[in-house]
Amino acid sequence: MFLLDLTHTSHTAARTGIQRVTRSLHAALGEKACAVTWDAYAGHWRELNDRENTGLRHEAISGQRGAQWPWSTRLQGRWHRLTRQPAPVLPAATGLIVPEIFTPAVAAAQPALLAAVRGPRVALFHDALALKFPELSPARTVARFPSYLQELLAFDGIAAVSADSRDTLLDYWRWLRVPNPPPVIALPLAAGLCHAIRDKAAAAGEAVVLCVGSLEGRKNHITLLAAAESLWALGRRFRLQVIGLAHPQTGRAALERLRTLQAAGRPLEYMGPVDDTALERAYAGCTFTVYPSLAEGFGLPVLESLSHGKPCICSGRGALGESARDGGCLAFDRADDAAALAAAMDRLLTDAGELANLAAAARGRTFRTWPQYAAELTEWMRSLPPGRR
Repeated sequence: MFLLDLTHTSHTAARTGIQRVTRSLHAALGEKACAVTWDAYAGHWRELNDRENTGLRHEAISGQRGAQWPWSTRLQGRWHRLTRQPAPVLPAATGLIVPEIFTPAVAAAQPALLAAVRGPRVALFHDALALKFPELSPARTVARFPSYLQELLAFDGIAAVSADSRDTLLDYWRWLRVPNPPPVIALPLAAGLCHAIRDKAAAAGEAVVLCVGSLEGRKNHITLLAAAESLWALGRRFRLQVIGLAHPQTGRAALERLRTLQAAGRPLEYMGPVDDTALERAYAGCTFTVYPSLAEGFGLPVLESLSHGKPCICSGRGALGESARDGGCLAFDRADDAAALAAAMDRLLTDAGELANLAAAARGRTFRTWPQYAAELTEWMRSLPPGRR
């Protein structure tokens, strides 16, 4: 039995990349894992209650990223602490998996959780983009990240979501001159969606360009909108569909530009955050996708697009390059160059042959499933040496 820390994901209906990864891993592990949370109101770790477990399976979508604790759960926790009831005993566990980026409060409580597990304790590492692009990241995240990267040293192993993320973390620890860091492997994520409607064609006579990803600074929607506007000005006929939760700080400029283009009558649809069913339909109905992000720890929408047989335009560098190199992507070097992005989009809008070849390459690829990912992760955990105390 593994303990799975879902402190944040069990209290939010947001569907950011990390939340989707965490939910997918939880489902794939099934009865092999017991989900737990740090209950700050009670002051202890505990298993998820019925309401929290139901929320993990629910398809509700939220426009808020933060955790939302119901008042009933808060009051119950406070009463538990006030009456000095003993903390619940966690199930005996042979390992611990922490798939989220944890907060300072959770980090302060982690020693008790780490000590409760006799087997290997591992964390997933997504990226350090807050350090690479501080000007495009939320200020609180930038301030938090150095401490978070040092707190990862308490684990027995780190499963990075890409080779690029693995190398970034190891380089940072070398820069700090950490004497004995835990082992770090690159274990790329699964493709994600079930693809039940993978082969549905886009509407006849209408090219649909899809972009999936949170609206935030480093996702680079500003460049995408500039590229699309230049093509519309040339008379190219296509509809741009954008899906993703807008960050209130770093996504504001992109959202304002998007609204301006809509007001000008451009064929631009912003769907906001959507559930998996709507996301499936969007992938199935598009002509191709664009993922204009400047840098990623992994870039889940690229693999989701390819697994639906839809070509993707994305950067050829870093983790995105890792996903693109095996076919189905039109990669470019300058993600911040609107002219280069417009040229790539124009190629797929006007060259049916190239579009068909990329689609065939995408359909020819195979992707790791979430059960396979979970099996590989837990098998690697069993190979780790005894815990680092």
